[in-house]
Amino acid sequence: MRRSNARKAGSNRKSSSAAAAADDDDHRDRRRSSAKGDGDDGRDMDPIKFHLRPSSRSTNLFSRNPKHPPRSNLCLLSSALVALALLLCYAFLSPRGFSILARRKYAIVIDGGSTGTRIHVFSYGIWSGSNAAFDFGENGLASLRVNPGLSAYAEDPEEAGASLAELLGFAKRKVPREFWGETEVRLMATAGMRMLERRVQDQILDSCRKVLRASGFQFQDEWASVITGSDEGVYAWVVANYALGALGGDPRHTTGIIELGGASAQVTFSSSAPLPPEFSRTVKFGNITYNLYSHSFLQFGQNVAFESLKELLLSEEKNLADESHQMGMLVDPCTPKGYSHAEQLKLTPGAVDEKERLLSTFDSKGNFSECRSAAFKLLQKEKDKCAYRQCYIGSTFTPKLQGRFLATENFFHTSKFFGLTQKAVLSDLMLAGEHFCGEDWSILKKRHHLLNEEDLLRYCFSSAYIVAFLHDSLGIALNDDRIAFSNQVGSVPLDWALGAFILQATGATDVEQPSWPFTVVNNHSPILLSLLAILIISMFISWIISKWRKPQVKIIYDLEKGRYTVTRVNRS
Repeated sequence: MRRSNARKAGSNRKSSSAAAAADDDDHRDRRRSSAKGDGDDGRDMDPIKFHLRPSSRSTNLFSRNPKHPPRSNLCLLSSALVALALLLCYAFLSPRGFSILARRKYAIVIDGGSTGTRIHVFSYGIWSGSNAAFDFGENGLASLRVNPGLSAYAEDPEEAGASLAELLGFAKRKVPREFWGETEVRLMATAGMRMLERRVQDQILDSCRKVLRASGFQFQDEWASVITGSDEGVYAWVVANYALGALGGDPRHTTGIIELGGASAQVTFSSSAPLPPEFSRTVKFGNITYNLYSHSFLQFGQNVAFESLKELLLSEEKNLADESHQMGMLVDPCTPKGYSHAEQLKLTPGAVDEKERLLSTFDSKGNFSECRSAAFKLLQKEKDKCAYRQCYIGSTFTPKLQGRFLATENFFHTSKFFGLTQKAVLSDLMLAGEHFCGEDWSILKKRHHLLNEEDLLRYCFSSAYIVAFLHDSLGIALNDDRIAFSNQVGSVPLDWALGAFILQATGATDVEQPSWPFTVVNNHSPILLSLLAILIISMFISWIISKWRKPQVKIIYDLEKGRYTVTRVNRS
C-alpha cells in the first residue's frame, strides 16, 4: 500500500514539472512574437553586430581553462621545445658543442726531439673573460714529424733551420692566413740538444730563429730554446691530468708520468715527501698548489741506453779477459740468436782502444734474464756517487713513488708491439720479452716482416730494460696495477708539447679546471649551425600554422539576454 502511494506521488510531481515547463515555453513564445510584431513598424531592430577580428583569448598560453589549451599554442611550444632539446643534447653530449660561441685562436709548438722534429698546430677557443677551451682531437690539433732531429745537425748547424721549412709550410695550410700575424710559434728542443755543447746548441737555435722570424707567424727569439728535462716532465704531467680531469682536485688523486724517450727518461709525480730544491716543482691550478717531483734522467732513454749497453758489455769482457774476448767475440744477451752483427761497433771515442774496437764483434745469444741484468747495471751506474738519502737510478735522488702512473712513449710502444693491453702488468711484459728473446732471428723476421729490422731487433732489449727500470730500479711490483701503459687518455695524446701549450695558453701555471663537456671546442661546427637553423625554421612554421588555424569570431549583443555573446565563424 505504501509503495503504491509513493509511485502515485512521484507521478504527480513529474506531471507538475512538465506542466510548469510547458508554461515557460508558452511565455517565451509570446515574448518572441511580441518582439517580432514591434519590428513591423519599419525600424531595423536586428541585434548589434561587430566586425570580425581574431580573438585575443586564443593567443593566451596561460588559458583560464587549463584542460583545453589552444592547439596552436601547443604546436608552437612543442616544436620549440623539441628543437631546443636537440640543441641542448648536442651541446652537452658532443665535444663540438657551442664552438661558434668562442673566439677562435691558433698556436704552434715545435718539439725538437732527439730523433725527429714534430710540429703541433693548435686551434682553440677563448670564452668570455680569458678562459681557454681546448680540443686535442682531429679538428683542434694537427701534427707533422720530420727526421732527423735538430741535434743531427751538430756538424752543420746552418742547415738546421732549413729542416723546419716543411713543418712551417704544413702550419700555414692549417692556420688561416688572416691569423698568421697573431699566431705564436715556439720551438722547444729536448734531450738530443741537451747532450750537445752549449756553443753548438746556440748555433743550431740561431739557424732556426732566422727561419722562424721570416715565417709570417708571431715569433720572438727567446721563444726558441732548449728546455730542461724537468720542464719536459712537468708539461707531460699537466696534459695527462688535464685529460683525466684531475686538475684542481686533491693532489693525492693525480696521476704521475714516467716517460721513456730516445735520449732521456722523465719521472714526474705529486709527492708529499720533503724534496731537495733542485728536484721540486710547484704548479698551481685554480686554488690548488701541487708539489711535484720532476727529473729527467739524461742518457737513460731507450736508444742511448741500447748503444751504451754495447760499451758496457765490451768493457766487462775487457776486464774479464776471458777466452771469448781473446778471440774477438762478445756475447750479446739482448739480441736474438741467429742475428749477425755486420757493422763495426759504434762506440764513444775513448771507451776502448782502436784495436779492440775493430776486432770486436758480438755473438747474439738472446737471453732475457741476462739482458735484464745488463740493463740494471746500466741504470745503477755511478750509484756510489749518490749524495742523497736514496737514489734508485744512478746517482740521482728519487723519492718513493706515490699514486697511480702512466708509462708513456717507448714504454707504450713496446707493450703495444707485444699485444699487451693498457691494464697489463709488468709480469705480462716479462713473459712476452722472455719468449721474444728466446726466438731465432729468422723466425722473428718472417713473423714481423712488415717491421723495420733495426726496430725489430731492439724489442728484446726494450722489454728487459723496462722491467729493469720500473721494477728493479723504481721498485714497482711485477703485479702492481697502479701503472698503465698508454700514449693517450681518451682522444688526448700524452705529448709533453700539449702540456706546454696548455700552460702558455692559459697564462703561466694557472689553469682552469675543465668541468663542462664543451670545454673541448672545435672549429665552427656545421652540425650546430644546422640545429640552430632547424630551431628557427620550426618556430617560424609553427607560427604560420597557428596564424592559419587561429579562429575568427563574431561578437553579437543579445537584446533579450542583455549581454554580448561570442560566436565562432567557420572559414569559407
